[in-house]
Amino acid sequence: MHETRDFEVCGVRLRLHRPTANKGLPVLVYLHGGGWMFFSNDTHDRLMREYAAASGVAVIGVEYSLSPKAKFPTALNEIDTVIDWLLSYGGGLGLDPLSMAIGGDSAGANLALSTALIRRDEGKRLPDALVLNYGAFDPEHTDSYDLYGGPQFPLNGTEMDMFWANYVADPAQLSDPRVAPLRADLNDLPPVFLAIAECDILTDCNHAVAEKLVAAGVPVMARTYPGTTHSFLEAMSVAEPAQQAIAEQAAWIKEQLTDGTELDR
Repeated sequence: MHETRDFEVCGVRLRLHRPTANKGLPVLVYLHGGGWMFFSNDTHDRLMREYAAASGVAVIGVEYSLSPKAKFPTALNEIDTVIDWLLSYGGGLGLDPLSMAIGGDSAGANLALSTALIRRDEGKRLPDALVLNYGAFDPEHTDSYDLYGGPQFPLNGTEMDMFWANYVADPAQLSDPRVAPLRADLNDLPPVFLAIAECDILTDCNHAVAEKLVAAGVPVMARTYPGTTHSFLEAMSVAEPAQQAIAEQAAWIKEQLTDGTELDR
């Protein structure tokens, strides 16, 4: 990276990765996974660097507050505030906040999609693109829980149920479309890239989100990576499917934010 910088906005820790010295870089705001309970900008630092290096855009990681201490909608409110701040002041960081994508993995993908829904419903400026990696979009158990929830897989139904239960203050909130965005109206959203792990308990809900987005008229690139499990992108140093996914997403991000043109280095 040309520059890596940690800073705070309204009490939320951010990490900026700038791949080049070029001013006015488009930006990907990235939200780490971890069931709304775990992980940080540190655990996802390598992944964010890979996105920045491959796409040529700046990446900002958001270290939102974690459950169970911070319940829904605390993290969403923080992320929304960060987006508003970047739109107003991102130019001072050498960014072009009017060319912005929001992305995330697992719980982070949930937060990315829900943030876009909130901004749409409140009449705020939407991101130009969404990057959603094996997201947790609905708490309902589906067939993929039975197929891919065994001990040989990195995520099982009991763990996922715990994550959902700790994220909300009341079980009734699990039906809130801002918590379970598969249940939301998905019209009028920006283009979406969905990276789907084939052997993941969340596979079914990711395909369901893709189908619902298409039905709503949203441009969707949905890619299922054969043989992969939940969190496979974190194996980018050794796993060819992770490398392929990052390369494909980076090309798509560049196309969405820069019209596919080469960024001035």
